[in-house]
Amino acid sequence: MTDALIIGGGPAGLMAAEVLSAAGRSVVVAEAMPTVGRKFLMAGKSGLNLTKAEPKPAFNAAYGDASTALSDILSACGPDDVVAWAEGLGQDVFTGSTGRIFPKQMKASPLLRAWLTRLVGQGVTINTRWCWTGWDGDIAMFDTPDGPERITAKTTILAMGGASWKRLGSDGRWAKHFLGDVAPFQPANMGFSFDWSTHMTQHFGAAVKGTKLTAGNTTSRGEFIISSKGIEGGGVYMVSSAVRDGSQLSLDLLPEMSVDAIAAKLDAPKGKQSTANMLRKALKLDPVKRALLNELGRNLDAPLAQKIKALPFPTLTPRPIDEAISTAGGVRFDALTDDLMLKSHEGVFCAGEMLDWEAPTGGYLITGCLATGRWAGLAAARHLQTS
Repeated sequence: MTDALIIGGGPAGLMAAEVLSAAGRSVVVAEAMPTVGRKFLMAGKSGLNLTKAEPKPAFNAAYGDASTALSDILSACGPDDVVAWAEGLGQDVFTGSTGRIFPKQMKASPLLRAWLTRLVGQGVTINTRWCWTGWDGDIAMFDTPDGPERITAKTTILAMGGASWKRLGSDGRWAKHFLGDVAPFQPANMGFSFDWSTHMTQHFGAAVKGTKLTAGNTTSRGEFIISSKGIEGGGVYMVSSAVRDGSQLSLDLLPEMSVDAIAAKLDAPKGKQSTANMLRKALKLDPVKRALLNELGRNLDAPLAQKIKALPFPTLTPRPIDEAISTAGGVRFDALTDDLMLKSHEGVFCAGEMLDWEAPTGGYLITGCLATGRWAGLAAARHLQTS
């Protein structure tokens, strides 16, 4: 019998393993994929955004409806703690102009290698290609390359991820074992489908920069990409939950200018210049912005200056959940104790993306996973002391 069984080898599960093994407990990590940390490594391909340097109220607010439930958890493992942890693994970090914090090497693999070296040094056993199939009483059952396996543990931490990116290990199939405790999965940080006219084909793959996106009470100044499927990218992800939940997406093509200033430039004598030339020369709208203005505004009954400042998208459809960077839904907080232990399963804790929280990209996702993994690991250690 092992002291702690951790099911899931992503950031949350590995952080729980680190905490428990540092406390001198025997730990077994069971991961369904051939290697651990696959989504972590994928996130690092574009620069591993570990966390974000900003005041605690603003940082916590990014977690939306779950911010209250996560407040103490994030206070115990917030941005400063994530930085200290990464530097403790020999990975120097830097803070970008937007406050986002990255390893200087801009990769996840050196950090993951150092982390696994630490875990192995602390006695953690990692079993890969072990797919959890449920419980037989208090015994965890697995399908493995060597046939069925069973593990009895004094405490268990579930960190099996959400329901996006199945090829990286998060498929949400575990939810069938906790139906009464799980909120339905929805895509988060995803792109949206939109049927462009043929005039937009030449702009597929183009980045739209220097705009403001607004949906409901959420705004974003990040760039986004026009694709053959619709729109995607960081700027869209920041407002994706609001759009998914029914708010209309609106673009401000010139966020640094007022509608009156735009109108004044448009009303200035233009001689023989066409409106298109005025947009290009007087307002400096690049080709992709002019194309969006034509695509979305040609049937809009509003002055041109107002269209430029508030260009509404018609109905957008979220891309499939498996294309989403993360998911909303999962184990509800009202099904858990403050220690993240399932009320229906004594000694079983939950952490990471399998919890019912969502946050935009920008360091919030990884910090949330590390923080909940640490919190569950410490709670499991306390549970072992009293059981």
